[in-house]
Amino acid sequence: MTLKKLRKNPRRGWKWTRRTPAPPRPALAGMWLLREMFVEHLRARNYSAETIKTRGACLTRFLTWCDERSLMEPTEITQPIIERYQSWLFYYRRPDGRPLGFQAQHQMLHTVKMFFQWLTRQRLTLFNPAAEIELPRYARKLPRDVLTAQEAEAILAQPDVQTPIGIRDRAILETFYATGIRRRELAYLSVYDLDPARGTLLVREGKFKKDRVLPIGQRARAWIQKYLMDVRPRMVADPDEHFLFLTADGTPYRKLSLVNDLVNHYVEAAQVSKRGSCHMFRHTMATLMLENGADIRFIQEILGHADLTTTEVYTHVTIGKLQQIYQATHPAELSRAHTSGAALPDESPAPGLPEDAGGIPARRQLEGGDAGKD
Repeated sequence: MTLKKLRKNPRRGWKWTRRTPAPPRPALAGMWLLREMFVEHLRARNYSAETIKTRGACLTRFLTWCDERSLMEPTEITQPIIERYQSWLFYYRRPDGRPLGFQAQHQMLHTVKMFFQWLTRQRLTLFNPAAEIELPRYARKLPRDVLTAQEAEAILAQPDVQTPIGIRDRAILETFYATGIRRRELAYLSVYDLDPARGTLLVREGKFKKDRVLPIGQRARAWIQKYLMDVRPRMVADPDEHFLFLTADGTPYRKLSLVNDLVNHYVEAAQVSKRGSCHMFRHTMATLMLENGADIRFIQEILGHADLTTTEVYTHVTIGKLQQIYQATHPAELSRAHTSGAALPDESPAPGLPEDAGGIPARRQLEGGDAGKD
């Protein structure tokens, strides 16, 4: 069937023209249609694009699992079925044989709970089958690798600042170290977000769409301004979208893995014993500031954490103060201090350290060492 549409001809005036309609899109049905409605609901509530993408991917996994078991309608889903899905996630293995982490399982099941909660509120189901599903617990792990101040300076010194790319990379590394921002926040910085006069950096729509103003050190400001004056004008490609940091092609860092690759390259070049990327500078900044006496609530504001318990993880990493208190109060350490400095197995024996008649520590005997054997 063709449609008629009124069009204006510059010579003959208005007339009807025939237009062939576009082929119809395949209609969504069942829970797949409800998935699209749920995603639209998240957009209406101003969820971030990353959150919507993640929620949609989690629901796609669940609906695919349902399709494989001929479960097409939400009314067919019961609590035992969702519990079976939870068990399937637990026993699922990736192509490389690794299981899903408990945090990933938690996220996928939480999305399913949100989906059915929304269906119940919309009167699309009579009850919520996921209401009593218990989400898996996951551990809050400590930051794996935290740099020392000397290691951080070694990484910052790696870019070749005689080249435009090196100046840009030094400015990026200095920004990470000075502010502790996330890689997405750095990629979306604007040239107008830096205020050199006030010494601040504005982060627009960080995590949970929250803006925050951060202090930024003089050295980082100097490198950013050098990049803005000497490098960016020659690097930018039209049209200029006013993003602060640009790729070698003059375009913004829309692919965040490129930022990871850049930082990881200099971490490896510095030959430090730690392994990490953008987030390692975030952990390092927070840990070193806490060790130097910063209040944890100030660290929370800088990092943009909504909950103080998220920031408190860095108090477990700042081992320096704990070591001082341990050495000043533990009885074994006090006994070392009071016995004229002798306490190590390689040296003369101190009270409480076992030693055999030949002068070999007991630990070496347990490892199989014997002074009488060649």
